Amino acid sequence: MSLFTALDVSNSGLNAESYRLNVVASNLANANAATSSNGQPYRAREVVFAAQPLSGPGIPAGVKGVQVAGVVEKPGAMKLVYDPGNPLADKQGNVAYPNVNPVDEMVNMISASRAYQADVNVMNTTKNLLLKTLTLGQ
Repeated sequence: MSLFTALDVSNSGLNAESYRLNVVASNLANANAATSSNGQPYRAREVVFAAQPLSGPGIPAGVKGVQVAGVVEKPGAMKLVYDPGNPLADKQGNVAYPNVNPVDEMVNMISASRAYQADVNVMNTTKNLLLKTLTLGQ
């Protein structure tokens, strides 16, 4: 595996973790919204990753990166708050709020941030190795 292949693998990780961070940000932004753009309460989402075989010149067979396979809604009951004066309240006076747990989302955000940071470190190390290789003949 060449150093450029390591860059390709790290790049796929950066893209996947960036997408994951965007989904976490969306969950946190809608944590207290009683309704979403479709008129229904917002449901928390999470990203599903899958291995993606890399292809291209100089990339050996069997090398895999990561890709976003999809975004799924988290299962779980909506948070019901008794607020009979709210126009979104049902007949019992409850308003459904998203099933977003801010603590879980913060943990997910830290995890994605650390994974992103690890990918950046791999890219920097690879870059330094390539630069050192250029100085070997001097």
